[in-house]
Amino acid sequence: MIIKARGESLDPRLLALSGPLKDSTLPLAEDETSIGREACNGIAIIDPSISRKHCLVSCQNGRYLVRDLDSRNGTLVNGTAVEEQWLQHGDQIDVGDSSFLFLTEEDEPPAGSRVEFEDAELAATTIIHPRDVVYLQPERLQRELPARLRVAQNLNALLKISRIVHAIRDLNELQRQLLDLIFEVAPAGRAAILLADSEGQQFNSVFARTRQPEHPQLVKVSRTIARQVLEQGIAILGSDVASSEKFRDVESLADSHVLSFLCVPLTVFQRVIGCIYLDSDNVNNRLQEEDLQLVAAIAGISAVALDNGRRLYWLEQENERLTTEISQEHSLVGESARMKEVYQFLKRAAPTDSTVLIEGESGTGKELAARALHRNSSRASKPFMPINCAAIPETLLESELFGHERGAFTGAGALKKGKFEIADGGVIFLDEIGELAPSLQVKLLRVLQEREFERVGGNDPIRVDVRIIAATNCNMEQAVREGSFRQDLYYRLAVLKITMPALRDRPEDIALLARHFVQKYAKRCKVRPRPVTREAMGCLLNYDWPGNVRELENAIEHALVLGSADMILPEDLPESLLDRAPAREMSEAKYHAAIKELKKRLIRDAVEQTQGSYTGAARILGVHPNYLHRLIRNLEMRESLKDALRDIPPRGLSDISGGNA
Repeated sequence: MIIKARGESLDPRLLALSGPLKDSTLPLAEDETSIGREACNGIAIIDPSISRKHCLVSCQNGRYLVRDLDSRNGTLVNGTAVEEQWLQHGDQIDVGDSSFLFLTEEDEPPAGSRVEFEDAELAATTIIHPRDVVYLQPERLQRELPARLRVAQNLNALLKISRIVHAIRDLNELQRQLLDLIFEVAPAGRAAILLADSEGQQFNSVFARTRQPEHPQLVKVSRTIARQVLEQGIAILGSDVASSEKFRDVESLADSHVLSFLCVPLTVFQRVIGCIYLDSDNVNNRLQEEDLQLVAAIAGISAVALDNGRRLYWLEQENERLTTEISQEHSLVGESARMKEVYQFLKRAAPTDSTVLIEGESGTGKELAARALHRNSSRASKPFMPINCAAIPETLLESELFGHERGAFTGAGALKKGKFEIADGGVIFLDEIGELAPSLQVKLLRVLQEREFERVGGNDPIRVDVRIIAATNCNMEQAVREGSFRQDLYYRLAVLKITMPALRDRPEDIALLARHFVQKYAKRCKVRPRPVTREAMGCLLNYDWPGNVRELENAIEHALVLGSADMILPEDLPESLLDRAPAREMSEAKYHAAIKELKKRLIRDAVEQTQGSYTGAARILGVHPNYLHRLIRNLEMRESLKDALRDIPPRGLSDISGGNA
């Protein structure tokens, strides 16, 4: 029998806090577990507030990720709606009306309790404005409050809070410590911090705790109270709920046996960003006006820190999302033998600081290879600075690369750092290095040899730690022989050298690349991804791709945007791909040849039936006239239709010459 030590990692699982599966412990699969209403889900929950396929919890490299599956009501982690989120021990996941704790350790952590809003009308309560908070006005504090132990405790609590708000960056940890300190000085049994969205209409972040955090429970908050605090920016105290005719019948307060409550605004630059809510069910420890004053002061001290913590959390999530998206966007695709050689080279070269020269035709993915080198190196967290040496005039390129001092030339009104200086610690990618002017070749050679340079108009050497990756579509050895490129610089650049294969040299990757670009541009162009038909794939395979992968990428985007069928057809592709007849080994199967002949016959019959009206023919065929013209052009039917229409007597103003056919 294996006994695990206290706190040691156990099998990841979900503990149901509320909903139909309440108090159940649900183990998570080693690969992925889906949550939803359908019975086929790993965790099936019969609840109309949950979508059929609501969210997915998947394991990746020992970590667990929750991803929302476009559910109707969204997936929340610790009260915040997320599209996807890495999970940590103790995180709370809300799906519909069900809440779960994500657990990986033996001890269940002190967790935030769930918040539920309840609508109710306000009774007579104590209301104060932020400007009237005594603890934020030292002169009033000294005049109005007696010097006693309670005041000293409150001031000590405010001092603690003023310290922690500047020491904690994590939003959840900040909220946890704030509420724990409030419990030390206020006789509340439950507390919650509610943060509103940017429009101030909804609470999109909630964090709740109880005085006994080891027993999480539902914290019900009156939506009416919270909305009034949010909209009017006032603090509200209900010190005797039981004697209030309106409040004693409020379900949320009655269910929790609330005898007193308070709610204070969190205000940043005269804008209310949320509120702090407290309540008590103890008859001997009711919340009083002095508690309202203290908690309002705590809110005034901590509001900016909470707002900054929320913004930092959002920025971290957005940074992670964008990093993942960029990584996917700038990934090499291919499984051919030539590409496997490239991957092997990148794997060996990436961890080093050696200079790399990447050769290859335009559109073969030289910059993608450079980014892969950077992404898999120890410099990955530092800048990657690309610059095209052929796209910038020689007179400006030196300043762009090395920067300039103020007054170095006409128009240089201020000091400017160059790309090399900005990229210090990272990578600078010099594309089209073969176009570099001789004068700049000398300066670049010095950077490679000495790791230093001067700005234009400057005399002080600047040292940098930069890895240089260069790329070219020229024959560099021939350029050296002809004298247009320095031999010593070439040898310095070509310490490690790789040639990116042309697409025509790896045709086995075309289908894989096509599917990749379909998914990429369907998302970018907001269209439904469509499979490539066998006929269209034959056109792609038969083309020699002078523009390489970049041309294939453009062709797929063209087909997705302009095509109108459920699949990508040959006629959806750019005309340049259709000019070449299929190669013998790629000749169409009988089925597809028959389909083509059927299309021709249907078009011919419709045009003859309408006596040459292409608009009428398109109406009969149920397609757009522009699509019909494109079909006629791609099926090479122009001449045959003209011959067929010569024998048809004129019927007035025919639109046979209209359109692009």
